[in-house]
Formats: sequence, structure tokens, C-alpha cells
Amino acid sequence: MSANEELQEHAHHAQEPFDKKVAVSMAIIAAILATVSVFAHVLSNEELLAQQQSSDQYAFYQAKSIRRYASDIARDTFKAMGKEAETETYTKNAERYQKEGEEILKEADHLKAESTLRGKQSFRMEGGEVFLELGIVFASLAILSKRRPIWVASILCAMVGVAISLTAAFVT
Repeated sequence: MSANEELQEHAHHAQEPFDKKVAVSMAIIAAILATVSVFAHVLSNEELLAQQQSSDQYAFYQAKSIRRYASDIARDTFKAMGKEAETETYTKNAERYQKEGEEILKEADHLKAESTLRGKQSFRMEGGEVFLELGIVFASLAILSKRRPIWVASILCAMVGVAISLTAAFVT
């Protein structure tokens, strides 16, 4: 069969109403898949960013704790040496480091919770992607086999994928 004859045969098959409907639904599913995929990647990146920021805050908290501990040691050392005037400065420093450390720890915990939430949302979106991809596969099979039940399965898979993806907005 020549290339021209093959193109004409494919053009003839593409003009069939069933093929057109399936092709349109496949294009819609692909567009939805692309959108869901972008959102899944964004959420995944936000998860990693929040995780890194949380880790940075925990490290900052540890630095403040070390400074507080060093101030406590200096205060106790000056107290043991009988130099009460110098202890006041280190007492104030230790109190300040304690207060700053508590605020930093709250922020680190908040960022950790944010990272966990974004991870759950990303997981839902990626689950939706799987069903949308299955929808495209079934649509391709429907065109090849010319069977309406396979096309219906394609649409159902896509609907499940959309539903799973939408649940990402309600994850807590």
C-alpha cells in the first residue's frame, strides 16, 4: 500500500463519527491531564520548599539553644567567681535566646505541617493523573477497536481522575 493510499484510509477512518467523538474526548482528557500534572508538580515543589525551610528553622532554633546554653554557662561561671554584675547581661541574653527560640520553633513546626499538607495534596493529584492517563489509554483502545464500552470506560477513568484530583483541595 502506498503512503498516499494509507493516508486516505486513515483520513476516511478519522471521519467516522465515533472516532471523532473519541478523539475529542481524548483531547479533553489530555488537556485536563496536563493541568493536573502541572498542579501536582507545583504542590510537590511547595512540599520540598516548606520542608527545607522547616529544616532551616530547626537549625536556627538549635543555634539559639546553643547560644542560650553558652550564656547560662557564662552566667554560672561569673556567679561562681563572685562577679554578680556580669551575670545580669548573660541572664538577659539567655532569656532573650529562650524567647526567640520558642518563636523559631513555632515557625518550624508550622512549616513542617505545611510540607506535610502539600505532600498529601500532591499525592492526590498524582493519583488523579494515573486515572486520567488510563482514560487516554482506553480512548486509544476505543478508536482502535471501535467499541463504545471501552470509550465509556475511558470517560469513567477520566472522571475518577478528576474527582481524585479535586479532593486535593480538601485535604487537611
